[in-house]
Amino acid sequence: MYAFQASIHARPEVVSMGDPLALAGQSICPLVFPREALATTAMPVSFEEAYDALRQIERLFCEPDGSFVWTSPQPGTHWQLDGNLYDRAGRLLLVDLQGSCPQEAFDRLLEPLGWPQAPLMFQLKREAVFLDEDAFRRLAEALGTQAG
Repeated sequence: MYAFQASIHARPEVVSMGDPLALAGQSICPLVFPREALATTAMPVSFEEAYDALRQIERLFCEPDGSFVWTSPQPGTHWQLDGNLYDRAGRLLLVDLQGSCPQEAFDRLLEPLGWPQAPLMFQLKREAVFLDEDAFRRLAEALGTQAG
């Protein structure tokens, strides 16, 4: 089970690895890149394309403003994701996302964002650092284990 509070962004072309940080008992190297890339690097889909694709996911309720909630099937392990889509210049710029979910559900949520073809990066909200996908998944799993 993953647990997190993060923003999902398109990964800029030029990134490097920063010095390791200790997060949730994990040694994680954050991504380093020019900050202006946050405003200029967008996902390969529009807000509308992501919105339409998310609406097709069973039990995911998405509002026209881009806010959404996705809950686990009942009965079973309870999980929930809450998020919001943000766009700029006709492209999806980022997705704010928090909650917990199994890996398979997380993968399903990333698909409407252009993943796995488009590389993504993940900003941890509290720590204000950016991680590549592998580091984010390791950390989200560790946090899910601690919460579980």
